[in-house]
Amino acid sequence: MEASKQKAQFTILSSDSTNGDGGFGVGTLDLNNITPLIIDVDHEEVFIDMEALHGRSRIEKKVRFSPEREHVGESFHTYWIVWLAMETSINGPYYAGCTASEVLVSKEEKRIKLGYKSLPEQVNMLDKAMKGKFILDHLDPKPKELLFRFLKNFNINYWEQSPQLLKEESR
Repeated sequence: MEASKQKAQFTILSSDSTNGDGGFGVGTLDLNNITPLIIDVDHEEVFIDMEALHGRSRIEKKVRFSPEREHVGESFHTYWIVWLAMETSINGPYYAGCTASEVLVSKEEKRIKLGYKSLPEQVNMLDKAMKGKFILDHLDPKPKELLFRFLKNFNINYWEQSPQLLKEESR
């Protein structure tokens, strides 16, 4: 899907919802600057799916997940949920953190499909992206290529403002 055809936008960090008063909401995660991307390896597609923040992305609906890979069987679709953190500097918005977690969903046509994902890994990767880490070395070459093409094409200014560490990962 072309970046120019995208309707969704990346979320940019908003102001402190607690206004610094230390009251209600302190100790909660602020996901305002996180944008979840889905890499569909089989269809060579990358798209934004905000429902992934709640485990309800379109690839996760009607799937019974297990932390055991064998649960899926031998025929499955491979997806990656990418947690992309955005920040804003004086030069504008940029990609501040990016991590990925694998999700497998059975190709078997059933009302409820079987799938694999590691919820602890997803939460840890989300946390690392929020902390400005870039952890993408475990991606195979194809999903990595799809991700970087999407990030570069979505908004070249975001890409140009991003840390050198992310750009090095794309090579």
